[in-house]
Amino acid sequence: MLKQRLITAVVALPILIAAVWFAPWFTVLATLVGALGAIEFYRLVAKAKVPPISFFGVAIVVLFVLSGDAGIQAMIEPYFDPAQAPLIIFTAAAILPLIWLVISAPKTESFARWAWTLAGAVYVGWLLSYLVALRGVEGGRNWVFFALLTTFASDSAAYFFGRARGRTKLAPAISPAKTWEGAVAGAVAALIISLVFLPGNFFGVSNPLYLSELTVASALLLGCLVSVFGQCGDLIESLFKRNMNAKDSGVLFPGHGGVLDRVDSVVFAGIVVYYFVWLTR
Repeated sequence: MLKQRLITAVVALPILIAAVWFAPWFTVLATLVGALGAIEFYRLVAKAKVPPISFFGVAIVVLFVLSGDAGIQAMIEPYFDPAQAPLIIFTAAAILPLIWLVISAPKTESFARWAWTLAGAVYVGWLLSYLVALRGVEGGRNWVFFALLTTFASDSAAYFFGRARGRTKLAPAISPAKTWEGAVAGAVAALIISLVFLPGNFFGVSNPLYLSELTVASALLLGCLVSVFGQCGDLIESLFKRNMNAKDSGVLFPGHGGVLDRVDSVVFAGIVVYYFVWLTR
């Protein structure tokens, strides 16, 4: 399992770094991740609960993710306020599946199908759109790297330290393997990585990852928030899988699971960093 995790990381990380570096490709990657994540979500729900209206859900997820792209926002700005796009998409996500259910043969589980369709669109698409929107702000490339690297550090430290030294269960009813010791180690790792983004020179070379708005205090605060909310996102996805009687959301990433297993922490981290940037500018 560990070998598979490492091989997957070695293959996937260069692709992710290249996509973050070039904004349009990051949107493409996020859209693909959103669509695949939605398919995983609806597949699990269909097996354990009721069949959602998957084609509506996946389409709404794609629209949510694209609505966060700065280039697309500039294209639609002459026609309507881009800030209204998520509300329009959410309204469509709420109404169109209901109309479809009325037109198609109604059954007793129709509203359950509608609720799960809407839940998947919001959980996967709306939350993921914040990372795309973050990439579009000034200095967005490094802000996205901050969200990703602090989350990866937090997840990895929590996983390895929890396995080695974990004794006190964090949330045994949701995820028995997670421990408080691992959670604390994850937070410490995120704090350390957050300091990498402070302005400075190393061996006469300016730090390419620097974020001019960060001070030591704000970097530590944001790193802590990313770790806490990222681990909450991990627990939320674990709760979802437990409700669906599934161990992993998929098998796309050997040793890691599916798309949802990989982005559960990242999407929450992206939201935290996005609003940090929004509030401090």
